[in-house]
Amino acid sequence: MILLQIDPAWAVACAFILSLCVGSFLNVVIHRLPIMMEKEWLAEHQDENDTPQETYNLSSPDSTCPQCGHKIRWYENIPVLSYLYLKAKCSSCGLHIPFRYPAIELLTAITGASVVYIYGLNEVSLGLTLLSWALICLIFIDIDHQLLPDRITLPLLWAGLFANSFGLFTSLESAVYGAIAGYLSLWSVYWAFKLLTGKEGMGYGDFKLLAALGAWAGLSQIPLIILLSSVVGAVLGILMIVTKKQEQQTPIPFGPYLAIAGWIAIIWGDNIMGTYLQFIGI
Repeated sequence: MILLQIDPAWAVACAFILSLCVGSFLNVVIHRLPIMMEKEWLAEHQDENDTPQETYNLSSPDSTCPQCGHKIRWYENIPVLSYLYLKAKCSSCGLHIPFRYPAIELLTAITGASVVYIYGLNEVSLGLTLLSWALICLIFIDIDHQLLPDRITLPLLWAGLFANSFGLFTSLESAVYGAIAGYLSLWSVYWAFKLLTGKEGMGYGDFKLLAALGAWAGLSQIPLIILLSSVVGAVLGILMIVTKKQEQQTPIPFGPYLAIAGWIAIIWGDNIMGTYLQFIGI
């Protein structure tokens, strides 16, 4: 610990390696959590005479190849390195392993190392690293299922309020009002859109995610988060439609844009706002 505090390079390197390992676990969470929720819903609505479902959680059953059922050995599950060693193929049947898995591991490692590089090894970087891991899970679950699980968003909300009870990122008062404003802002947009069109423009998970981000970043960052997420979402959405990777009538998940905008606002929000105010001469 003394070495990590004295030499920032060691701290960043350790954060990278630790986050790389966590990224492997996040792949499991992203894949299994929605399935767990579905299985639990089915178990609650099944008859007493139905056959009980097998245990399915984050640790059981063991990870296997979806095509041949080959049990993945420990040395086939080393972050990034195993992907390269196996040449992106199952060692048993040769099924292609998507690049997404090492990409998520690398994304987790880069965000964790970046936070420690910016803030050093302290409680602020610890909090932001945990936040980053949770946001990565939410981003990819929302992309896959258009779902932002309460099991992640609600603990994230309480964690933000708890962190700011010590004033880590903003005052507790600002965090509370940020959570309220985050939820109500998108809730208002949701109901206005539904009353005007009769359609649902977004899900309740988006309200809860912005509330959680408000609890971390504070009230002053809510407008910036909404603006950044809207701009990024609009630009990427148009590009996906133009390149025909997304149909115009297909819903586009808003959670990833909120998560990215929130992460940026928490780290660089004050600098962005300061630069903008200076630009307009205020």
